[in-house]
Amino acid sequence: MRLFQKYFCAVAMSLWAVSPGNAQSLVAPTLHIKAEEGSGRVALTLDACGGRTDTRILSALVENKIPATIFVTGIWLKHNAAAVAIMRAHPELFELENHGGRHVPAVDTPQKIYGIRSAGSPEAVLAEVESGAAALAVTGEPAPKWFRGATAEYSPSAIAMIRKLGFKIAGFSINGDGGSLLGAKETARRIAAAKDGDVIIAHINQPTHTAGEGVVQGLRALKAKGLTFVRLDDADGVGDEGTTD
Repeated sequence: MRLFQKYFCAVAMSLWAVSPGNAQSLVAPTLHIKAEEGSGRVALTLDACGGRTDTRILSALVENKIPATIFVTGIWLKHNAAAVAIMRAHPELFELENHGGRHVPAVDTPQKIYGIRSAGSPEAVLAEVESGAAALAVTGEPAPKWFRGATAEYSPSAIAMIRKLGFKIAGFSINGDGGSLLGAKETARRIAAAKDGDVIIAHINQPTHTAGEGVVQGLRALKAKGLTFVRLDDADGVGDEGTTD
């Protein structure tokens, strides 16, 4: 039974919540991993929204043996088989998770977030999540456990639906590259400032942006400080807004 059918009741319950007069404010959840004694741990998460692969980042992760959780869309998977092959060749480093089928925000009311049109209905939110998981299944990857929607902003009712599907929702505590729009220097500064328990978000799908250079510099700085990198599945992540409860 498809996830959409199995959780049709969740859709029905959400229709009232997003009806006129019941509009919801959007939330941008945070996520931390539990602190550990010693030099500290951080979780690197990289979004692969669409487009191509920033090989500067991918090569640096492999060469420096830095684990990362990669949130991939169905769109990105279609055009980046070579990068996926590299990630699958290093299962000790890379964990691939669900970033949706078409990279639309998991918001069940019609609106735009950072210029991107939202899913717009409960049914469309579930379709976005389900299609992202299906795209990963085609690659032979293990079933995803985490979901991160486009723009990383959600309607509260969408969070509840996604959680009922069994996914934890990946927020973050450090916005490393400002959606890949920051320069190299600022990106490196933000990432290098990460401390024990932080979850970093950056992007691995913008090879022409200078932010990618900053991601590499920031990660090398953290490694030099002695911090340990972990994937989300290898750490206890604690998010707010009901995203990991």
